[in-house]
Amino acid sequence: MSTSDPANGQVSFWFSQTGFPSRRAPLDGPTTADVCVIGAGYTGLWTAYHLKKARPDWDIVVLEREFAGFGASGRNGGWLSGKIPGSPARFAEERGKEAVLRFQALMNEEVDVVLSTLGREGISADAVKSGYLRVAHAPAQLDRLRASVAHDREWGNTDERLLSAAELKERVDVAGGLGAAFNPHCARIHPARLVTGLAESVARLGVRLYESTPVTAIAPHEATTPFGSVSARHVLRCTEGFTSELPGEKRTWLPMNSSMLVTEPLSRAAWQSIGWEGQELFSDQTHAYLYGQRTADGRIALGGRGVPYRFGSRVDADGGTSARTVASLARTLAALFPAAADVPVAHAWSGVLAVPRDWCPTVRLDRATGIGSAGGYVGQGVTASHLAARTLTDLVIGEDTERTRLPWTGRTSPRWEPEPLRWMGVHGMYAVYRAADRQEVEGHRTSTSPLARVADLISGR
Repeated sequence: MSTSDPANGQVSFWFSQTGFPSRRAPLDGPTTADVCVIGAGYTGLWTAYHLKKARPDWDIVVLEREFAGFGASGRNGGWLSGKIPGSPARFAEERGKEAVLRFQALMNEEVDVVLSTLGREGISADAVKSGYLRVAHAPAQLDRLRASVAHDREWGNTDERLLSAAELKERVDVAGGLGAAFNPHCARIHPARLVTGLAESVARLGVRLYESTPVTAIAPHEATTPFGSVSARHVLRCTEGFTSELPGEKRTWLPMNSSMLVTEPLSRAAWQSIGWEGQELFSDQTHAYLYGQRTADGRIALGGRGVPYRFGSRVDADGGTSARTVASLARTLAALFPAAADVPVAHAWSGVLAVPRDWCPTVRLDRATGIGSAGGYVGQGVTASHLAARTLTDLVIGEDTERTRLPWTGRTSPRWEPEPLRWMGVHGMYAVYRAADRQEVEGHRTSTSPLARVADLISGR
């Protein structure tokens, strides 16, 4: 696969395809509002949307450092998935198994809720409810896949089913594919089209959306910017992977880096060889994690962790990706889909996602200070951000609903270790996971490598 001179960074391919939206004006002085939302990604925009729908007379302000969708919302893999973010077992320890089963049921329903909302708002996001495939292409992966499906069913994913190698090939021809799990609760979306359309919908409702407006401090009932402060009854932090840049939040959530590439459009002959007519989302069972989609215009978009973490919880500026990461993803894509091996890489980019120390997200509101927050989706945020926004809306309004009783509501995660322990731990964890993947493939193991269990202990998952 040719990787010579693809576009790199520039936020993401998704925005290079749609064109960058014109930036809205920044805040132009001190102001007051009923609610101030910090961050114009999926969580912040959905929160503003649902609050304005529930309380049309409320004055709602959204503050965004760059432009709507600049972060993970405009860079992700396009999985509108019903998968619970975080550990069902950990949630169950805290709130009981029934709460987790209800959480899973709501997440599955939320996929259709989002799709219906996009339809009502006229947001065209290349959405196709196609489900997702988790593919095993090594014996140890197949063993792990079977165990994973049994585990998922225990926690409410009763619609997930195993596919044989032949059944997988009927859907998509993955080189070395030994089997897969298919889950119907997922839709492919175009991230930039979704977030841009959502920002336009929010603005039409009368929400005041200020871009190019960084928040430098959060205090009770107040958000401070270089252009003046916003005083509000409620101040809601919806900053996901960029949370570490706020004062006092560097160890709250770890900004995990994930990288992606997308090919040029494949030929008809290549698609006839690969199949993938159902346009399912795709991941595999490697420990280092891989995910992808067939795009609406006939490309393959593939993502993985790349350089997983930057020292000091630093985040990137424009999504630039190292040549080594691009080459690694390209080799993986060519190995899994040989018919695409000669298709040039068109674009590569990176973004950050928020990882709590216990790998479980939270939705919180402190009524005394008016400060609320939602996030920490560990890479499963496209659907979860919508459910979190509706949960945060219920908390702000003061309603007791089944959403406010979900196991992520009101919880607190431990803080991450200080540097250099944080950097050493994350890089060590992924080095061990990659070694486990190599050991499983090269050693033809039929069960999970013990190295992976060591990495699991390091990660705290």
